[in-house]
Amino acid sequence: MKKYFFVFALLAVAAPLFAQNGPVITFEKKVHDFGDIAQGDKVEETFAFTNTGSEPLIITNVQVTCGCTTPKGWPRDPIAPGAKGELTVAFNSAGKMGRQNKVVTIVSNAANADGSQISFTANVLEKKVQPQ
Repeated sequence: MKKYFFVFALLAVAAPLFAQNGPVITFEKKVHDFGDIAQGDKVEETFAFTNTGSEPLIITNVQVTCGCTTPKGWPRDPIAPGAKGELTVAFNSAGKMGRQNKVVTIVSNAANADGSQISFTANVLEKKVQPQ
């Protein structure tokens, strides 16, 4: 009985190690809050990541949920294991009002499906008109 318990415990500990074979994208942070911004403001944030896997990471596309969000500059070349990269996301609040929550999906060969999305929030306030 002790032998079976030992084997089971060993498999439970080793399983996550085997599951992470291949490229793994690990973001320093996956969520950003721009806070209060005025309608029409354009803001951007850079999300840093590391390939914590064992093979090169290849990002093939970055998908956004609406035209107000634009992915800018992500590595087009393979990212070696242990190497870092950045993805910049821009948000144009023109025509938006209130709380905004936008999701960006990274399409890659990463083995970890949960690492494929980042997001940001903003609270878009009415732009105050300056008296002339």
